[in-house]
Amino acid sequence: MEFETKAIHVGQEPDIATGATITPIYQTSTYTHDALGKHKGYDYSRADNPTRHALEVALASLENGKYGLSFASGLAATSTVLTLLKAGDEVVTGDDLYGGTVRLFNKVFSNFNIKFIYVDGTNPKSFEAAITPKTKLIWLETPTNPLLRITDIKEVSKIAKAKKIIMAVDNTFASPYFQKPLDLGADIVVHSTTKYLGGHSDVVGGAIITSSDDLYQKLKFYQKSVGAVSGPFDSWLVLRGIKTLALRMKKHEENAMQIAEFLSKHPKIKKVNYPGLKSHPQHELAKKQMSGFGGMISFEVDSGIDTVKKVVEGTKLFALAESLGGVESLIGHPVTMTHAEVPQEHKEKLGLKDNLIRISVGIEAAGDLINDLKNALE
Repeated sequence: MEFETKAIHVGQEPDIATGATITPIYQTSTYTHDALGKHKGYDYSRADNPTRHALEVALASLENGKYGLSFASGLAATSTVLTLLKAGDEVVTGDDLYGGTVRLFNKVFSNFNIKFIYVDGTNPKSFEAAITPKTKLIWLETPTNPLLRITDIKEVSKIAKAKKIIMAVDNTFASPYFQKPLDLGADIVVHSTTKYLGGHSDVVGGAIITSSDDLYQKLKFYQKSVGAVSGPFDSWLVLRGIKTLALRMKKHEENAMQIAEFLSKHPKIKKVNYPGLKSHPQHELAKKQMSGFGGMISFEVDSGIDTVKKVVEGTKLFALAESLGGVESLIGHPVTMTHAEVPQEHKEKLGLKDNLIRISVGIEAAGDLINDLKNALE
């Protein structure tokens, strides 16, 4: 079954009770048992809910995984992966990550004596060099937020498997339409379903997908026990969103490519980060492990914060806002927005500069978006 068909049908069969074509919103907290110890598979909605279950089955199919788990946010999903660890364990991770992930690592889980080691995500050998007997997890984000760097998932997975270390990949930027980390050797895939999977900037959610029976049982237990699950309506919104994921991702990429090419030729732009450009240092790797390049771009303007302010406040169609992946285009300043809490020394080491702007390219007409940026850059 092709991706587009799975997105519409898998886990979304007509409702058994009513024949409803679209999965109903089961807005219930509890379920009536037929008798003591006998029920229809559901007893309490923190443990399971039919609407959430439909989403979890659908998400697993899109990632070519066996199991899906849905959460209240992307960070709730990330936190649940980290509950696989114990005090004294170490995590090796790429150095270019979403600011909220860095905050979670450095300011929350580090308090439980879990150590996070940041390495150059573009070099698989850097992961291998950082591994110690205490390393229990490798965490990747590719393409990265906000510098759009690419990690070779297959090569790092070989290292992880040889050392018997779990490897998780945040696949939010690419979406399962353009990249399938499980097929490349990852053990776990994580998403902020708030972004491309939901696709309409009207829901906050997260997901974990795996094909490991053992990992699923552990993660399912933590999902139920910690309780950061997506509610029925939020689950339904993401389920609705994925039906058009393939169509949207094609348009996001088509627009992003045109905008990246425009920006790369603009005299006021110093650098454009987009893996679809041949000038991107990992363009060939992106072509190899992705089927498309996505809708995210970051770029450096030719001067500092004054120009940044002029551009991000000067667009009419690009809304100045955090988040990404919706049908509407967004523009933001990572250093003061999504990555404001990343330590300054980390920013400097990473090359995360004050003159960097990030855009989430929507599905509007590409010409209108280009004109909007052109006018803001004048």
